[in-house]
Amino acid sequence: MPVTDVTTDPEALTMTLTAEFAAPVQRLWQVFTDPRQLERFWGPPGWPATFTAFDLAVGGRADYHMSGPRGEYAGGSWEFLEIDAPRRFEVLDSFVDREGARIEDLPTMRVDFVFEATDTGSRLRSVTSFTTAEALEKTVAMGAVEGSRMALDQLDRVLEGLRAYAAGKGTQTEVLDDTHVRITRLIDGPIDLVWRAHQEPELIQQWLLGPDGWRMSICEVDSRVGGAYRYEWEPLEGTEGERFGFDGETLLIEPPHRAVTTEHMTGTDFPSTLNDLSLYEEDGATLITLVIEYPDAQTRDIVLATGMTDGMEASYTRLEGVLAGV
Repeated sequence: MPVTDVTTDPEALTMTLTAEFAAPVQRLWQVFTDPRQLERFWGPPGWPATFTAFDLAVGGRADYHMSGPRGEYAGGSWEFLEIDAPRRFEVLDSFVDREGARIEDLPTMRVDFVFEATDTGSRLRSVTSFTTAEALEKTVAMGAVEGSRMALDQLDRVLEGLRAYAAGKGTQTEVLDDTHVRITRLIDGPIDLVWRAHQEPELIQQWLLGPDGWRMSICEVDSRVGGAYRYEWEPLEGTEGERFGFDGETLLIEPPHRAVTTEHMTGTDFPSTLNDLSLYEEDGATLITLVIEYPDAQTRDIVLATGMTDGMEASYTRLEGVLAGV
């Protein structure tokens, strides 16, 4: 993981993050000063960032917001105080509302981003300075330490490019915390087709099958917010197993980039999971990222132990074949 250290100093009123990257300083500077690249990692998993303004000049302003999986909104704004390209820039970082006005009861911080060359690439050192101990404590209590770590741990795939980062690695499963798992898979195909394959029943039934020997007998999809879906699988002759299915509701839909749904095993009293699907295309390939929120660590571990990753890899391999024929 790129982040090597996150520390808080109650006496100095600072939070310091250090991260190491196998990329030159100039490349690291680029991703922090290009809003389209910055928004690919600035929000932690499940809270992607969107930059709506980015004026990289002293006195200029960058405005962004992060969108939660249940429609939550968290806005922020940087005022650029100092810029010394490609070595450092300093901003005044504020929480803002939907109209861009500063939220007075939340802290405003000075953040100094420093980029240094190393023998293996580059190092980021960001120092966030607070005006009071209460402001530091409030920010930490809001999850700033873990959120910063998870956000910057996504940066390698931006620095390397999707094909270099993910091609040939198959389906990757990462445990983010007690209740969240992130699954990634690079698909050789454009984002529009990958999106359709997740939304159109006639395509879904061709690939979302898990291991060989199963068929999807029911596939009902209403992709509108509040709409319901239902999937059901049954074994083919000669395959062991019992019919099963999942149902759920669409909570958020942003074609062709993001869809958030609940998922519940049909006919059981098992709690639902929250499935946050996002797609990103680069160089003709699309990275699928699925962040799953489980009710607790025990449920997470039970599901992972079923061989979920292998089943998803079988499906994604089949998906690439389906897309080649569309």
